[in-house]
Amino acid sequence: MISIIICSADPNDLLLVKGNIRETVGVPYEIISVDNSHGKRGICEIYNEGARKAKYEILCFMHEDIELRTSGWGMRLVEIFAENPKLGLVGVAGGGYKSVVPSSWYNADLEINGEFYCFLIQGFKYTGKPDLYDYRNPKNEKLSRVACIDGCWMCTTKSIALKFPFDENLLKDFHGYDLDFSLSVNQEYEVAVTYEILLKHFSDGNFGKNWMDDTLKVHKKWSWMLPVNTDGLEERALKRYERRAFRKFFNRMLDDGYGYSKLMEIIWNSRHSRIFQSKILLKVYVDLWRVWKQRK
Repeated sequence: MISIIICSADPNDLLLVKGNIRETVGVPYEIISVDNSHGKRGICEIYNEGARKAKYEILCFMHEDIELRTSGWGMRLVEIFAENPKLGLVGVAGGGYKSVVPSSWYNADLEINGEFYCFLIQGFKYTGKPDLYDYRNPKNEKLSRVACIDGCWMCTTKSIALKFPFDENLLKDFHGYDLDFSLSVNQEYEVAVTYEILLKHFSDGNFGKNWMDDTLKVHKKWSWMLPVNTDGLEERALKRYERRAFRKFFNRMLDDGYGYSKLMEIIWNSRHSRIFQSKILLKVYVDLWRVWKQRK
């Protein structure tokens, strides 16, 4: 019933997750694992290869540093798709507002832009912090519609994955694929977070320069579609939210060594957004100039 596709970097992690899947999935399944331990191929290319090879209609793209905690999760996943014909993509963490300002699936301005939707145990393999049971269900639902989901565990159907393939021409590395795929699927289907399947993700993300560079590529590609507002935020207020988020973004980017001209380019790439007509664009350019002057 389920084809599970894994881009593998560590044979020990792969062995562990295969055993975990065998013990918990509860339905017929296959695992399509592709050895990428040398990192020579991007995750988009590998996921597209796995989707083409899959023999089942439901696909699960997942990291190998995961432990499924819900017994029989495979049957529940099959039922979720059967019960929700408009559903195109489901995960365990996502955001209800995808900003024009570059960010991952979470909101660019954490204080005001939409809700978080999460149901997972987050580990911190690299920092050694205690595990975090991250349960955020603001609408008290079993399945919550979101704008984008996190890529640690993403489930869709084969027909959708073939219709909206991962963009291996744009994204050659291991970042941005979840954001890009979420926005792609969201054109015609609903994207959601489930609160019925619990997993532990052993490692947190890597949000360095490579991640940001790929995120900027995704934002440029989808600028015409952004923002995605599944939380129903008041549209008239979005310009104010985005300007505030851009000011914070400018400071973070300058701290990380990005130059003034690059930030000008990022603003320009946002011009196709429905809320960024010429007047608001000019205001954001002025905001950038003010941030720049204050820091000199």
